[in-house]
Amino acid sequence: MDGSEKVFTKAAWRLLPFMVVLYVFSFLDRVNVGFAALTMNEDLSFTPQIFGFGAGIFFFGYFLFEMPSNLILARVGARLWMFRIMLTWGLVSMATAFVTTPMQFYAARFLLGVAEAGFFPGMILYLTYWFPAAMRARFFTLFLVAVPLANVIGAPVSGIILGADGVAGLQGWQWLFLIEGLPSCLLAFAILFVLPDGPAKAAWLTGDEKAAIAARLSSDPSPAHERLLPMLKDARIWLCVIPYFGIVLALYGLSLWLPQIVKAMGYSNVQTGFIVAVPYVVAMAAMIVWSRSSDTREERVWHVAIAAALGAIGLGLAALIGDGIGGFAALIVAMAGVYAALGVYWTLPTSILGGVAAAGGIALINSIANLGGFFGPALMGTLKQMTGDYRSGMAALAVGMAVVAVVVFGLGTQLPLKSRTGTDT
Repeated sequence: MDGSEKVFTKAAWRLLPFMVVLYVFSFLDRVNVGFAALTMNEDLSFTPQIFGFGAGIFFFGYFLFEMPSNLILARVGARLWMFRIMLTWGLVSMATAFVTTPMQFYAARFLLGVAEAGFFPGMILYLTYWFPAAMRARFFTLFLVAVPLANVIGAPVSGIILGADGVAGLQGWQWLFLIEGLPSCLLAFAILFVLPDGPAKAAWLTGDEKAAIAARLSSDPSPAHERLLPMLKDARIWLCVIPYFGIVLALYGLSLWLPQIVKAMGYSNVQTGFIVAVPYVVAMAAMIVWSRSSDTREERVWHVAIAAALGAIGLGLAALIGDGIGGFAALIVAMAGVYAALGVYWTLPTSILGGVAAAGGIALINSIANLGGFFGPALMGTLKQMTGDYRSGMAALAVGMAVVAVVVFGLGTQLPLKSRTGTDT
């Protein structure tokens, strides 16, 4: 490993573990409602349709404020803006413990989306300040591994917390929101001391190391867009929304309903927590292996498309098999495919974005596509209420992942990537 490579390893060790912790709590605070539902729905008389709509409305708040939030981050710096984002979402997450009606539930979830808007695209943008394009699949994935990790940790812990019924006069699901929201508030203050705005402001880098990072980043091909308006006129940016929408549709359709799917097999809340963690352990391994393969082969399109196809196959099998061990095994395959596709996906749009256009474009794609996080849970809830089981919902998510694979193949011919042939296209 030469000196220029070592500085990126050093930066990764200083930044990524902390960024992963931040994203673990970000993701946990948006999906722990799936575990809360195991007792909250009965306590508050929420139907599957009410829960599905409330769980998903988070993404409308997210959609409306995502792009403005990321543009503010690009102007004021990652350190201060990430502090604001994390503190406010932690407070809103904790406040969800005190909802009593569907409208209050909807309002809390919507405000959580508003508060958290900008965190994920801000972190993706932040990584582009540190790592060149050739390394991004592995480093994006090391950050994104926080998504399944949040479930690996959060699922068993959430199942245990639900057993705290009656402590201090609160129900277990109320304690879940309070206990899991508090770390986000505390970590917000740690951001002020741990995350520099960029390499130039990192006290732990030498002058030569800062120069090495700057030189390597400047050697990347010039992005197609560095200004906002031309980026908005590029059809490729809008096409990038479609595959990410399908990935998010499946990701949240599964994440927010999986605890109830497993609980319906007859397990206790604690058992459910540990069983739900299993698919996410497999998903973590799939993400890491698949992203390293993508970087090693300098190939992006096939890696996203094949993983998406695997997700579609797993969901299709789950729809055919239904409940039981076979259906759960199919969901493990589906999770591996969905998360492997997620890990490599962001190498596609970032290949043509830079400067202000990167801040706006990443946020634009993420905000629109994350509406899939509304439609996935809502679709699952509506179809569950109509049919009495989850099979039709799984079939709908399978179709979404199949569309991802098809669109990515078409998109790959339009992006400046080393893709099918290993040469620039």
